[in-house]
Amino acid sequence: MKTQHIKKTMMILIVSVSSVLLWQSCTQQEQSRTYSDLTSEVTGEVIAELTDAPFVPARITAKHNTKVIVHLEVIEQPMRLADGVEYTFWTFGGKVPGKFIRVRQGDQVEFHLHNHPDNMLPHNIDLHAVTGPGGGAEASLVAPGKSAQFSFRALNQGLYVYHCATAPVGMHIANGMYGLILVEPLEGLPAVDHEFYVMQSEFYTSGGFGQKGHQEFDMQKALDERPDYVVMNGAVGASAGENAMKVKVGESVRLYLGNGGPNLVSSFHVIGEIFDKVYVEGGTLINRDVQTTLIPAGGSAIAEFTCEVPGTLHLVDHSIFRAFNKGALAQIKVVGDENHQVFTGKEKEEVYLPEGSAIQRISSGKQAAASSEPIPEKSLNERLEAGAILYKQNCMACHMDHGGGIPGTFPTLVNSDFLKARADKGIGIILEGLQGEITVNGSNYNNIMPAVALNDDQVASILTYVFNRFENGGGHIKAAEVAEWRNKK
Repeated sequence: MKTQHIKKTMMILIVSVSSVLLWQSCTQQEQSRTYSDLTSEVTGEVIAELTDAPFVPARITAKHNTKVIVHLEVIEQPMRLADGVEYTFWTFGGKVPGKFIRVRQGDQVEFHLHNHPDNMLPHNIDLHAVTGPGGGAEASLVAPGKSAQFSFRALNQGLYVYHCATAPVGMHIANGMYGLILVEPLEGLPAVDHEFYVMQSEFYTSGGFGQKGHQEFDMQKALDERPDYVVMNGAVGASAGENAMKVKVGESVRLYLGNGGPNLVSSFHVIGEIFDKVYVEGGTLINRDVQTTLIPAGGSAIAEFTCEVPGTLHLVDHSIFRAFNKGALAQIKVVGDENHQVFTGKEKEEVYLPEGSAIQRISSGKQAAASSEPIPEKSLNERLEAGAILYKQNCMACHMDHGGGIPGTFPTLVNSDFLKARADKGIGIILEGLQGEITVNGSNYNNIMPAVALNDDQVASILTYVFNRFENGGGHIKAAEVAEWRNKK
């Protein structure tokens, strides 16, 4: 009995202490909340500088609140979604995502929304930074060839999503109508060397990923939440490769991150960096030393870090198939001197064979053996189109999108003397794998390539793509050639 009484007393004490700590935490949060003083004077007026991703407007240097005039035009137009893939985007400002808007807490914002006369549909704007009906949507609904104006006071600091809220809302967002508005404190956020704008979103297309030509919006896929594309800054590769953001070793970076959705949550991660600070969900709560941060659909985050070593940083959704198979990838290229105290790079490489068999098999998810049903032979163009998709899914991680490989680790496929000298045109490498030391274009490699379980048609498409895309003499490899080689084995 006495023991039960002691246990009950301890439970009451624990609950009481927890309640006090929770109350203190809530009280501290309440005390730390910042509100705009509506009695503060608004002095002068400026036309807002608006920028396209990945760029951000310059820091605002004025020390007082201002009337900020924003002009944003809705434009419906076809643009690139991926190489060879076109889509009719509905945009705020002619690009996806929409223009980045920068104001300060307490500013009076006069907003003008213009619907271009060549557009087909009415549109409006819901800014999550607005305190008012629909975030401004009710006040801004306009038909093509019309403009609407409304004003709001930027009461709360933070990074906020804006989007079209015209019915059907999901369709307008899915077609590209979203962007970010930053409401920073009057004194501004702490200075950094670089600020960039990156926004993730999904596209639901009538054709599958990489299917060429003009694609239409697919409502059923959107309802089922099955996007064909998950991209950074509106298109596959929009902020990667030649379009990558560029910084120097030792410089600090602030990323303004958004997720337009309309459906998926983003697990945002930078491969090769750790976030020193994350403004959680774009608000004033700061988390530190973060590897991956969640960004909900219709939400945001601000992430900061310093670049200590050179190299290419990959910005991805760590729901990782979205990054490497659907386009959710951007890049920051960091240039400068190595810092071996932080990172050495590869110091040594040797073959490790703990399982006795060096070559493992990777399944593509489809039956690898030759089908009993004959597959109609593809034309050269059909082979190249299919090969481009299959290469990205199966080969790009090691050999890169440009085919150049990774020096010292994975050989180049560009003008490869090793590949061109093989009588099997590389068929055996894909089907049986490859191990041991080889020399490619004068450079030595000692690694293991796993066998990839692809059918004859898929192997023919990949190799046709490699021979034509990467300067290996061209040619048209047929499924029958692959089947003949497979049957010999």
